[in-house]
Amino acid sequence: MKVKLEYIWLDGYKPEPNLRSKIKVVDYQPSDITKIPEWGFDGSSTMQAEGFSSDCYLKPVRMYQSLKITSTPLVYVLCEVLDKNNKPHETNDRSKLGEEDYDFWIGFEQEYFIRSAHNKDVLGFEKGGTVDPQGKYYCGVGGQIVGRELSDEHLDYCLDLGINVEGTNAEVALGQWEYQIFSKGKLAAADDLWMSRYILHKLAEKRGYSIELHPKPIIVGEWNGSGLHTNFSNKKMREIGGESYFKSIFNAFETRQELHIENYGSDNHLRLTGKFETQSIDKFSWGVSDRGASIRVPKSVGETWKGYLEDRRPSSNANPYKVINVIYDALTFADQLNTTIHAMYDDVDTSKIREQFSGIISNEELLGEYRED
Repeated sequence: MKVKLEYIWLDGYKPEPNLRSKIKVVDYQPSDITKIPEWGFDGSSTMQAEGFSSDCYLKPVRMYQSLKITSTPLVYVLCEVLDKNNKPHETNDRSKLGEEDYDFWIGFEQEYFIRSAHNKDVLGFEKGGTVDPQGKYYCGVGGQIVGRELSDEHLDYCLDLGINVEGTNAEVALGQWEYQIFSKGKLAAADDLWMSRYILHKLAEKRGYSIELHPKPIIVGEWNGSGLHTNFSNKKMREIGGESYFKSIFNAFETRQELHIENYGSDNHLRLTGKFETQSIDKFSWGVSDRGASIRVPKSVGETWKGYLEDRRPSSNANPYKVINVIYDALTFADQLNTTIHAMYDDVDTSKIREQFSGIISNEELLGEYRED
């Protein structure tokens, strides 16, 4: 029996990597990822090596297989890139996430625009036509909506591959769509998002479309940009919570504002302007049910202080490995901060606490809430 293994990886282009793929035909059905061999490629053609020493290698890390019966089975193989010494390549951001953590839950909201087959304009904005202002397109139905056939096909394809897409809808702008994807585990979440993007690009290619992940493809007029809103929680947020703990998370995120923005996608300044449901790129804020904040606290969480948060800053073209890395790091710091404060509180010398966490704890309110807890 012949089986097609479609190897998929990220190249070395900047500021954002592109997806690459090639197919190997084998004579067996792999039962798990360990049965799929590494495979070499020309790194000089992907900005990952020089021509005089161009060998790079694909290390299979996750496989996706359709449940449909076909004459030639197809297995999608997501890979990490290794360098000529069989070590993680410098562009291998997945390897920087460390061990899997299944208590870390991530829900991505992937927004995108569809470009037309003929003149590459955003679908619905073809030259010479008139377009009604945004407002009626969000979750709309009928003749004013474009691109639904691609969105529906993408949803079905992802579900068939076992990717946990939880929903999809037309977005605020014409030709703009969103799908929501949820995973448990930082590696699983980022892998599934990259795989879902790959499927989206392939299905668009088949229709003569292209997918636009730029955060602000329409800069003329009053039109929303595209984001990768990132909903996240760890076990402590979900099961223990507490207002003081959540505020320590906000503090950790605020002190890392510059680092987060650096890892949240290119050209994001065009989208994060303080308009169209965004906070300005140079400011940090959080708010209950506030879609104009950097971090939105869902209404139910603001009532109980248990659950998840939504980081609304990542752009639609962001690398999820980088996004998760900085969010996970901030949460880890908040956990350490809480542990240290509670451990030190019996001897309450707040000057020592402030000295250790200078710049992190910025007000009396935070310490006061720990007393109440």
